[in-house]
Amino acid sequence: VQLQASGGGMVQAGGSLRLSCEAPRTIFSVNVMAWYRRAPGKQRELVAAISASGSTNYSDSVKGRFTIARDNAKNTMYLHMNSLKAEDTAVYYCRASAYVVGPGGYWGRGTQVTVSS
Repeated sequence: VQLQASGGGMVQAGGSLRLSCEAPRTIFSVNVMAWYRRAPGKQRELVAAISASGSTNYSDSVKGRFTIARDNAKNTMYLHMNSLKAEDTAVYYCRASAYVVGPGGYWGRGTQVTVSS
């Protein structure tokens, strides 16, 4: 099973991007969907997650700037990123899993986000 992530690119600090992640319906409808990122030289970190019912949580570093959303009709999750900073530069991955914490689940290929200062 492969999730399809897209929408990365290069943007100046203060700009915005929207990432998308499409999953098969059987996966999307029952799982927590989440975005992770890995910056150069750093460990992968959870950015934001959204449950099947729409509950969300965010890392402190993106709270107030990023918004996670899901469109159940399109089996697609989004990450709206505003007020981007250089430290947001990373490869962003989407994941579908039963729980945010713990192993397993399904991953998408990463999409690069580069923020220039």
